[in-house]
Amino acid sequence: RVPGGSSGGSASAVAARLSPAATGTDTGGSIRQPSSFCGITGLKPTYGRVSRYGMVAFASSLDQGGPMTQTAEDAALIMNIIAGFDEHDSTSTEKPTDNYTEKLNNSIKGLKIGLPKQYFDENLDNNVAEAIENGLKELEKLGAKCVDVELPHTELSIPAYYVVAPAECSSNLSRYDGVRFGHRCKEPKDLSDLYCRSRQEGFGKEVKRRIMTGTYVLSAGYYDAYYIKAQKIRQIISNDFQNVFKNVDIIAGPTTTGVAFKLNEKLNDPISMYLSDLYTVSVNLAGLPAISVPSGFINQLPVGMQLIGNYFQESLLMNVAHQYQKVTDWHQKIPQAYE
Repeated sequence: RVPGGSSGGSASAVAARLSPAATGTDTGGSIRQPSSFCGITGLKPTYGRVSRYGMVAFASSLDQGGPMTQTAEDAALIMNIIAGFDEHDSTSTEKPTDNYTEKLNNSIKGLKIGLPKQYFDENLDNNVAEAIENGLKELEKLGAKCVDVELPHTELSIPAYYVVAPAECSSNLSRYDGVRFGHRCKEPKDLSDLYCRSRQEGFGKEVKRRIMTGTYVLSAGYYDAYYIKAQKIRQIISNDFQNVFKNVDIIAGPTTTGVAFKLNEKLNDPISMYLSDLYTVSVNLAGLPAISVPSGFINQLPVGMQLIGNYFQESLLMNVAHQYQKVTDWHQKIPQAYE
């Protein structure tokens, strides 16, 4: 089975107990999806909360680093170290950080949790839906109240993301030309050959696909039709979240549409693979924080529940996740494949 991506190595190492913690980079779900697939806790902080200095840039307006751990408590400990302003990152925020371990044991009695109808539709595997519903019942036992909410433009998040992210990817990865960064081909005939063969040899099929898509949507004649339109949709999606947060404290739902799929199962169907990010990419488009917590197993494969907060509400998310993990033991169980 795949460990998820792109931070699948970090997730599988923590899940296999090879490391107590790791960091990942989340552009469209790359901390939360592998955390769900591998049965660990993964936090994507608010955009700008954690410095990206030193990371390979994929999509600069979406990328955000965060902790991947066995528990929410461990995630809070890591956040106390990595969160904060960094002058080396132009997107880093100067907003003061919390003491993320200080509020872990706060009661969640009276907490209002929004359940988007669009997260529990026909795209969601029935067994995953059942696991998430059982997890929500545990939160209700702790005093939280669940209410139905609407995120009406959720279905537009995938097409918008796969215009914005490849466009920025095309720009960011242009520096990997074999001159200073990245793979360098052997015995180039000239500068043009160095560029072409270094990139041809160094990038895989999926990266090439995204670079080509990004170059296309940024080209003359298509910029307004695709890129500008995607940015407008991005703002609409962000507004949807803010409308919901007027009435609820956090949003909850599945992290992914299903459990980890078989290795190479979707290699020839990238669209199907992209759709597994349906519940994660909108969070990045809006720049919000979200955490995936283990919430059950289906045929020995982990299921993750996603909790989404408003801007800079990482403390609240880890508080809720910690309280949940005090009354459940999914985060302590090791997937059969790792035993």
